[in-house]
Amino acid sequence: MNIKKLFWILFLLNLFNYIDRQVLYSVFPLLQADLNITDLQLGALASVFMLVYMCYAPLVGYFADRTPRHKWIGFSALIWSIATLACAGAKNYASLLGARGLIGVGEAGFTTIAQPFLAENYPPQKRASILAIFGLALPLGSALGYLWGGVIGLHWGWRAAFLLAGVPGLILGFLAWTQLQDVRRAQQRPSEKPGWNDYWALLCNKPFLFICLAHAMLTFITGGLSAWMPTYLHRYLGMDVAQAGTVFGALVILCGAAGTYLGGKGADKLLSYTPKAYFWVMLVAFVGILLPAWVGVQATHAPAVLACFGVAIVCLFLPTGPIAAALVATTRQKVQAMAFAVNIFLIHALGDAISPVLVGHASDLWGLKTAVLLCTAISLPGILFAWLAFRPNGTKHQADIN
Repeated sequence: MNIKKLFWILFLLNLFNYIDRQVLYSVFPLLQADLNITDLQLGALASVFMLVYMCYAPLVGYFADRTPRHKWIGFSALIWSIATLACAGAKNYASLLGARGLIGVGEAGFTTIAQPFLAENYPPQKRASILAIFGLALPLGSALGYLWGGVIGLHWGWRAAFLLAGVPGLILGFLAWTQLQDVRRAQQRPSEKPGWNDYWALLCNKPFLFICLAHAMLTFITGGLSAWMPTYLHRYLGMDVAQAGTVFGALVILCGAAGTYLGGKGADKLLSYTPKAYFWVMLVAFVGILLPAWVGVQATHAPAVLACFGVAIVCLFLPTGPIAAALVATTRQKVQAMAFAVNIFLIHALGDAISPVLVGHASDLWGLKTAVLLCTAISLPGILFAWLAFRPNGTKHQADIN
């Protein structure tokens, strides 16, 4: 299989995975005005996606480790794209909530499989870098989602934003179904296929488990800020929805891309000096989030607010590649889709499945500034989990396992 074709199909799918996911957040004010809903209900639109996403992941992870994965990738892209189109046609809040849940089915099927599927085609010394480049779709897609939702929503309404976002995934899903090949699955012997008991074995793997818990804390912060920062800029800096989406989108793409790239490259270079390289990057990221986020909440002028949150976003994205590489490094190849499924379940159950609605509820009680500050304070337990992942002496690398 052509490795460049594999990479670009997966990268573009990952890009629209995040565009379709994030376009919702820039149209929060439009949805609130049109459907007459509270901040708590807006947060629930984000949370229902994550609840479905995390619950479906272990199921698809099990079958993906036993069957051709490229079919799962293509089918999953078709599901989330059709669901995004259904958001455009939603008649009321309940139907919009249901469509957002269905997006979670499609995107869980893709995310569970794509990273280990890509990683096995590259040597261990390059995996953090290639997974970081693949992970650039997160800030890029998120930024485009904010921009897409804000600009199209302002001029043509929130329904048009969802409608136009759903089409590209249909094309890419068909390409994945027809153009990718799962060579390893075709060569897999029946005895190599995992069973349900392998999920328990993964939960008993301490380095893997602490990586997942640390990742969950990052995901909590990412989910809370992704959902509410455009509204934060709208409320406190006087931006309209298009400006807020564009400005925050630009911040995410510039700072998120910088953090993702630097984290991946830095981890691969550091790996030649210490086998704990991935964990060092995680620790640096958590420590680096706290102060700039606190200063940013206290600031009242737009340049200061954006500069502070820009630094926090760089740190937030530093571990993107290293975490994915660490998950591959600490698990056996035959269960890596299951490992990513466990990771997805834990990071969303403890992370962005709950953070948008909790930040929304905290905003209703104490104001959005306090809510955002509380969200970023989750870095503190993140530091603990990263240190515990770093600490065990039994941590191994991919080269030792496979």
